[in-house]
Amino acid sequence: MTSESVHPSNIAAELSIDFAGLKLQTPLVLLSGCVGFGEEFTRIEGYSNRDVGAVILKGATLEPRMGNAPHRVYETPSGMLNAIGLQNPGARYVVEHVLPRLPHHETQFWANANGSSLQDYAEVARIFDDSPVTAIEINISCPNVKEGGVHFGNDPVMAARVVEAMRPMTSKPLITKLSPNNADIADTARRVIEAGTDGLSVINTLVGMAVDTEKRKPVIANVSGGLSGPAIKPVALWKVHQTYAVAKQHHIPILGQGGICCAQDALEFAIVGSSAIGIGTGLFYDPLTCKKMLSGISEYLNRHQLETFSSLVGSLQH
Repeated sequence: MTSESVHPSNIAAELSIDFAGLKLQTPLVLLSGCVGFGEEFTRIEGYSNRDVGAVILKGATLEPRMGNAPHRVYETPSGMLNAIGLQNPGARYVVEHVLPRLPHHETQFWANANGSSLQDYAEVARIFDDSPVTAIEINISCPNVKEGGVHFGNDPVMAARVVEAMRPMTSKPLITKLSPNNADIADTARRVIEAGTDGLSVINTLVGMAVDTEKRKPVIANVSGGLSGPAIKPVALWKVHQTYAVAKQHHIPILGQGGICCAQDALEFAIVGSSAIGIGTGLFYDPLTCKKMLSGISEYLNRHQLETFSSLVGSLQH
């Protein structure tokens, strides 16, 4: 299956985009960890895969992982903490048992690769290279795993080495997910671009915690977790803005994400440089937000006499 085959006639043409060599039917991308392995979300009445350009599968590691002990999820003001710990059945199982069941004719499915070593990342890339996924997102910045991810994501040199390890193992587009906890996200972006990434995901969750005052203990068993949702949107917008200056120089697209819950949010991210729009925690607020978001985006484009969504990207005025 080629990416060009996924372009149903009922999607407005001005909302289709090119991203890292792939043709997406809309700019909306469902983010890893928020829709399981792509099957669970389709059970919601009124949801359609044809409203989204891609679905990023739950993160996969080389070997199966049980994840962290509970509690692993906690609602916070305007957001959510999670410390799932990359619970998954392993990359080979996903390729052999999960991917064959997915409706690849309806939308694209991207893998999300994780590892505790460079060798792990490289092998996961090799496994997914021989599969129907059309791209591989590299998670170098997951804040709820005690090994691997945080170290790689917060060190620009190590982040680049992960991309270098994976690049020879796959011909599929690689999309590197950057950490907002990095001191210089633009420098990390530059290094992973030079290492061979085809796209950037900006941003992953922030590190946070919550406390049970009666027990005087952390609510999350892992102590810390990833903070997502509307609370992080201003930070995410700023990080996309910082990253866009580097990405634009190298013609690398950005999948912007962080607190996007409505069309207004999506438009803001596009204006500061997001070629595609990632939706995660927003799906917990409203599982049918994608259809509403597309309608709002289309109305905005028509009102401002813009022919394509892509013409809005990076249009911030100074």
